Amino acid sequence: MRESPSTETITFFLNGERVDIADMPPTTTLLEWLRARGLTGAKEGCAEGDCGACTVAVRRPDGAGLATRAVNACIMALPMAHGADIVTIEGIAADGAPHPIQREMADRHASQCGFCTPGIVMALWSREAGAPADRQAVEDRLAGNLCRCTGYGPILEAAEASAAAADALGDPVADAARADALAAIPPLDYRADDRRFLAPDTEAAFADALADAPDATILSGATDFGLWITKRLFDPPMILSTARLDALKTIEREGDQLVVGAALPLAAFAAAVLAPWPQLGEMMRRFGGMQVRNAGTVGGNIANGSPIGDLPPALIAAGATLELGHRDGPRRLPLEEYFIAYGQQDRQPGEYVRRVLIPLAGLDRLSCHKVSKRFDSDITAILGCFALTLEVGVVAEARLAFGGMAGTPKRALATEAALVGKIYDRESVASAASALAEDFQPMSDQRASAAYRLAVAKNLLMRDVVERTAPETVTRLAGRAAERIGA
Repeated sequence: MRESPSTETITFFLNGERVDIADMPPTTTLLEWLRARGLTGAKEGCAEGDCGACTVAVRRPDGAGLATRAVNACIMALPMAHGADIVTIEGIAADGAPHPIQREMADRHASQCGFCTPGIVMALWSREAGAPADRQAVEDRLAGNLCRCTGYGPILEAAEASAAAADALGDPVADAARADALAAIPPLDYRADDRRFLAPDTEAAFADALADAPDATILSGATDFGLWITKRLFDPPMILSTARLDALKTIEREGDQLVVGAALPLAAFAAAVLAPWPQLGEMMRRFGGMQVRNAGTVGGNIANGSPIGDLPPALIAAGATLELGHRDGPRRLPLEEYFIAYGQQDRQPGEYVRRVLIPLAGLDRLSCHKVSKRFDSDITAILGCFALTLEVGVVAEARLAFGGMAGTPKRALATEAALVGKIYDRESVASAASALAEDFQPMSDQRASAAYRLAVAKNLLMRDVVERTAPETVTRLAGRAAERIGA
């Protein structure tokens, strides 16, 4: 497919009005720009996409209408707004009348200091018409909004009470017209202050650009890149965005594999896996908050090589293969081999994470166990993901992968070997778990000590055997009940 002609101007709609920008550094965050413009409802609380005080809604074409997603403006680079419809707290009232969620929040005394409240309102406002508004759905929606001065009870009540009235305000005709206007905005090739932000709309153009400039910073959801901007003052000379690569935003079954494009948002991945693979779906429900899942991508979580990224251990345990793209053609390798050492991945100049191929059989046998200090929206301390093949109760094959136990996501090979050929019961697991000390020498940091990590890793294996062999046993006291794992 031939690339469309590009524009050098950042163009988007803001609260219904078209905006064109040609003179801001590419690493300006959307929040910085909004507040400088006088739209100060969105606040900077953490500047790292954790608290949700900066939440705004981003709407993009989706079929004949618009898909609405809440995102953290504090870690969203301004050029990422190109081709979108941005809605802030200042833009949701109609003709001076409060939006239903605003009215219910006020009537039910659901807000106090007001610092976090606008972000909470925008997280609730971004709910798609007809989407669930029961207590569990609202709690999930607000997992990325951390407020410390108000009780959540009235907020949950306001969200449920306002849902029907909010749905009635939908205007499909206006949304279709806005979608057409957004779709007509060409790809972006933006330059300012000797910096370049390039967002091609074909994979071939993306691959060419990266091959010609292999030191370019690849930007996908910015859930990590945004922190480089706000915490490290990162200012790269060239940013290459995957935002318009629709060909890399797919998820589909091909034969005996699930094939996932690298630019697929985590929220879309989570929605696709929840029903067929509830263990993986439950882990994805705890993957950051809603705003992080809406922005972050499957490929981004792999490409940055974090030792505590949640997806790689699950995909490694399932036996996933990684496909790297390049102008000269793709290259495939087992996902576990992509991670060489802390901060080092097997990606050659001009290569980019393109797709992940996941065996369906591995997903069917997968269990996921995440441990963090908070249940919602928290960084993983330890994550254990296990895919086991049991034959008449005996372990025929075991793939055990952990995050947070080493400088990279890593399999527990010695522990796997100790399990294979054994009856999968508490005694054999307790014996095999002693091999974890051979597989890992974890570090101590602010999230957990080395001794704690080893102890919890052993306990996660013990919980797994209980869940597989005695599924009626309650093992998870928070979140949805554990689902039986296929054997």
